[in-house]
Amino acid sequence: MNQRRWQYFFIVLIVTLTAAGCSFGKTSPDSRKSMIQSVNPEPDTVAPYEQKNKELAEKVEKDIQTLDAIYDVAVIKGKEETLVAYKVKHLKRFGMKKIEKDINKLLEDHYPNEDFVVSSDYKIFIETIELLERMKDPSFSEKKAEQQLQRVISLKKEMT
Repeated sequence: MNQRRWQYFFIVLIVTLTAAGCSFGKTSPDSRKSMIQSVNPEPDTVAPYEQKNKELAEKVEKDIQTLDAIYDVAVIKGKEETLVAYKVKHLKRFGMKKIEKDINKLLEDHYPNEDFVVSSDYKIFIETIELLERMKDPSFSEKKAEQQLQRVISLKKEMT
């Protein structure tokens, strides 16, 4: 009987490690790190030469981080829309609707002429981190970055 338990335990362990190993192959090191801790990525823009857009993304990130319930924010300014992905502190997750409402109000008040897509979804956050990492590569074109940003935004819109 004891040997059968060990066999069962060993099989479960192998299946678990295999499944975990497969899921990590598709993510970047920063997105894996974001699962455990706050990464506070640098906000970025699809068009790196536009300094005012970079400044806007940095201001948005600082404004969102002033909220007590938020512990990590990723911002990407695209040509037409700005993606804001954030993580909420664990014990504050009960008030998710209020937090999202507060963020939308804050962004609307401070930046009335901007179009924001806001998400607390963890998958969107990881996709945003991965896109930010890819955008650091000089060979990653502005057109490709905008396409990837629109893919993440459409993914967010599908979830709602």
